[in-house]
Amino acid sequence: MDLRVIEKEDNALSIEIAGEDHTFMNVLKGALLETDGVAAATYDMNPEQSGGQTDPVLTIKTEDGTDALDALETGTDRVIEKADALTEAYESAA
Repeated sequence: MDLRVIEKEDNALSIEIAGEDHTFMNVLKGALLETDGVAAATYDMNPEQSGGQTDPVLTIKTEDGTDALDALETGTDRVIEKADALTEAYESAA
């Protein structure tokens, strides 16, 4: 997965995530919104036909002194935990 930092501040982060689509971005955004200290998490993805970027740009805004990069790490850990739980549930049902 290729990441490109567009903007980084203590309480805000914008990164481009190459090669991902709405499926992954919605899961990541949802996990971030469940993370303590995250005030907002969104992404923008313009179709190639519009002349905009083709890779999604994730934007995170935090509050209460939460570092945006730390929030991203916590959110991605949450995604991994959910994927592991789904795998375990599937395997136990099979």
